[in-house]
Amino acid sequence: MFEAPTITATDPAALHAEIAESLAALLHGERDAIANAANTSALLFQLLPDLNWAGFYFLRPGGELVLGPFQGKPACVRIASGRGVCGTAAQRGSSVLVEDVHAFPGHIACDAASRSELVVPLLRDGQVIGVIDLDSPIPGRFTEADRLGIERIAALYIAASDPLPG
Repeated sequence: MFEAPTITATDPAALHAEIAESLAALLHGERDAIANAANTSALLFQLLPDLNWAGFYFLRPGGELVLGPFQGKPACVRIASGRGVCGTAAQRGSSVLVEDVHAFPGHIACDAASRSELVVPLLRDGQVIGVIDLDSPIPGRFTEADRLGIERIAALYIAASDPLPG
């Protein structure tokens, strides 16, 4: 049984390093992409402070993102490419950090309590296959250190997981 450690780091880079170490141990030996996404979202939700949503959207043929495993309130199931923060990150193939979601044109409000958001694309062989989405009820919650840390988490997830079927 995996027991998530108590995170002691206060420095954002050290915090993300501890989370990455925990995630590597949690995913070790498991190749199923859905199981790994479920455990990754649960670990992020448990260990990152001030989140109200943490989860995955996976890219489907035609460019639509479809909801995957997550922690938090029920969420939007389908997001068009280029729409909202998730669709924008998927379309660009790069992370999008939003300090105030109310100032982001076309923001999709799945939870009215969300005020800031960080979305990191999942890249396999240079192609976007989905995104990790983090929401917070606190404006300006996410920093560049968070972006770098979650990009590392995304890379760990991809390396540990077999490709999703079609």
